[in-house]
Amino acid sequence: MSKKPTQFDFWFAVNNTEIVVPPKRHLETFGNTIINYHFVSELMDSIGKVRVREGRMQALRPQIITPSSYSTMMLEGFGEQAQQYLEWLKEHEDTVRILRYGYTLKQEAFSEQVLSDSAEAVLARVKEDVAAKKDPFAAVVKGVDDPWDVCLVRLFWTVIQNSAQANIRELHERRMFEMQDGIPTGLREEIEKGFQAAAKDADLIKPLGRLLQEKGLFEQYQDRFFNLIRGRG
Repeated sequence: MSKKPTQFDFWFAVNNTEIVVPPKRHLETFGNTIINYHFVSELMDSIGKVRVREGRMQALRPQIITPSSYSTMMLEGFGEQAQQYLEWLKEHEDTVRILRYGYTLKQEAFSEQVLSDSAEAVLARVKEDVAAKKDPFAAVVKGVDDPWDVCLVRLFWTVIQNSAQANIRELHERRMFEMQDGIPTGLREEIEKGFQAAAKDADLIKPLGRLLQEKGLFEQYQDRFFNLIRGRG
């Protein structure tokens, strides 16, 4: 039975993560992205043993967040200066660009094997195999064996840093940040699709309500939302 990771384990994993081969392409702007990761780590209790994990990380489509809803989410627990900054964000709603990223690990594609060799030799072979596949969304990571999933979070954060500028540019080109009644066009389109889907499937009404709450827009849409509930009833 493995021990529960401590804060030291967490930061040790973060600081000992090496993104050997990052994905060559940035995250998709208008859809989800599958990142195929290859993770190499030395076993902590065995000399000359190296574990290779392969799996899929699904990066979710970047979500546009309004500064108003962002400040509402972030306000609790912050000091006065941070609150003033969040108020500034709300005042500059038309120019501030905030995106939310998320991911899930696709466990059905997960596999691992333990090899008797040096980490350098295994890593070299993995890099060769990945290069041969020419997968633009493949990544090779070297990290610790436990907690190894922390290293994947570091991978995800690196991919976000390499993608955000391109994502914002493409959203801007599609005029998704333009405001309509105080709501970015992209967010308004997302909400409209949510209403259309919920009108056809009652199971999608609660997720729609959560979306409106998260974006700080429930009051603006509440009459339409409750009409939807009554219509389904």
